[in-house]
Amino acid sequence: MRYTARLMRIVTASEELSQAVGRLSASDFVTVDTEFLRESTFWPQLCLIQIASPDEAMIIDPMAPGIDLAPFWGLMGDERVTKVFHAARQDIEIVYARAGLVPRPVFDTQVAAMVCGFGESVSYVNLVKNVTGADIDKSSRFTDWSRRPLSDRQLEYALGDVTHLRDVYRHLKADIDKAGRSDWLSEEMGILTDPRTYASNPDEAWQRLKLRVKNRKALAVLMELAAWRERLAQAQDVPRSRILRDEALYDIANQAPTTPEQLSHLRTLSEGFSRSSRAREIIEAVKLGLARDVKSVPPVNRGTQLSAESTALIELLRVLLKASAARHRVAPKMIAGSEDLERIAVEAEPDIPALKGWRRRLFGEDALRLKRGEIALTLSGSEVVPIATGKAAQ
Repeated sequence: MRYTARLMRIVTASEELSQAVGRLSASDFVTVDTEFLRESTFWPQLCLIQIASPDEAMIIDPMAPGIDLAPFWGLMGDERVTKVFHAARQDIEIVYARAGLVPRPVFDTQVAAMVCGFGESVSYVNLVKNVTGADIDKSSRFTDWSRRPLSDRQLEYALGDVTHLRDVYRHLKADIDKAGRSDWLSEEMGILTDPRTYASNPDEAWQRLKLRVKNRKALAVLMELAAWRERLAQAQDVPRSRILRDEALYDIANQAPTTPEQLSHLRTLSEGFSRSSRAREIIEAVKLGLARDVKSVPPVNRGTQLSAESTALIELLRVLLKASAARHRVAPKMIAGSEDLERIAVEAEPDIPALKGWRRRLFGEDALRLKRGEIALTLSGSEVVPIATGKAAQ
């Protein structure tokens, strides 16, 4: 074990990691953060792990020669210990990619902060300042975490991401428990800890793309191209754009070239690309897409023109949403998004989270009543409040 000038604990060996995890496992919760790089790879490159219990804090060096991270992965899967993250998705993605498991149970302080009225997607710096009054120096945030040795300044920054998190967690958990909103958070954590959230299925890669295609036949080709690119990027561990840029995917999907000559005419591809082995693979993917039954391909939604009435209703729903969120001290994003508001406006009673459970109680019922003309919105002082209309009494 070695220490920095500031007596920071850096775990670099398997045996000391196993001993440390044994102590951490006795705690009700641990705070966790990771530092990683992914600019030149498909899979995130894990460079540093920071972890703290109520009694101790340490940094684990996953790049240390010969270190076995199995004890750490075991802790991530230990359901007796709550794992506390801030903006957990990328950290959990790394655990899933490296160990094939999703940490449970999880408490995401960014989501919890939205439940507690701190606004949407509050930063860790602002949350720590608000809760503890501490100022965090983020100047080391974008340094190269793969280089060794790391400076004391980098290590101090990294460790601060889990030591301050202990106080933030205690504060938010107490607020949520006091307000009786644990079930609100549990629903969000259920999505965050669902393995399907992190599974990388090449056949579903097209869903990440903007559908800049002209028809369902072109979409069928795009689906095949996206799957081909995803498999190759995963196998070679390079970013998707290193295989083929999105703009080229759209161009190929819309033009559907089935010969090298046709492929050579596309401006989004470099000169000579059509003679490469990769070009032959692209042509095969195009042919597979063209052979698909278009009935099995989702329709290309170009967006429908909303009526003036629906547009006006959406704006009223937006005002109602903000008023409801402010009244209950919860971020509007936690209750409903723009797509939810549009669906409420144009569908009878859509199957969306905003019309279920606690969201329906806070906002959904009033949203439907507003749509039916049973309530109107008015100002009471500086607060927007719903009032019953004559139609509601009928």
